[in-house]
Amino acid sequence: MRLERLTANKIKIFLTSDDLFERGLSKEDIWRDSTKWNQLFHDMLVEASEEFDVDIQGSVAVEIFSIQAQGMIMIITVDEDTGDEDLLFDGLIEMQVRVEGCEDLLYEFESIEDIIGLSKRLSFLNIGGGSLYSLNNRYYLLINNLDTQNNEKAASLLSEYGNASILSPYVLAEYGKLIIDNKAVETILQFF
Repeated sequence: MRLERLTANKIKIFLTSDDLFERGLSKEDIWRDSTKWNQLFHDMLVEASEEFDVDIQGSVAVEIFSIQAQGMIMIITVDEDTGDEDLLFDGLIEMQVRVEGCEDLLYEFESIEDIIGLSKRLSFLNIGGGSLYSLNNRYYLLINNLDTQNNEKAASLLSEYGNASILSPYVLAEYGKLIIDNKAVETILQFF
């Protein structure tokens, strides 16, 4: 589990599929009123509260983005205007949960050779496209607009060559250097 503070009252939590599995949960447990899920959520709020020195009280909005084959990202927004200063974090939190699927696949690679090998394998499955970025001496491949079946195939290959990135595509677009836009797989195959 990784935590990142986005704003004064907004925190991003990234949970890998392994994190969920270790706690005996699946992504499907989000939709059920599971005591395991409630306990995990409570633990995450306590950890975020301690790490970022945020008083989590009153109402919180939770956005959950399920990332295929990677895990999930939760964006927790604490409502600062609760109107009740005596309400302390004790499990009495009003939640508004919105779950969305995220079809973008964003993976991080140590070397360009990994991306070249990956591109060759993706081409055998007739999967192309993607945008290639560099940031902090690492390469990032963002693949989107795939149908569900190809998305799962691409995710399994991407996992063999790289690691799922916790960066959002927006952060990468803002701070990363765009190397190849929209046709990374085809361009790499053309030159390598």
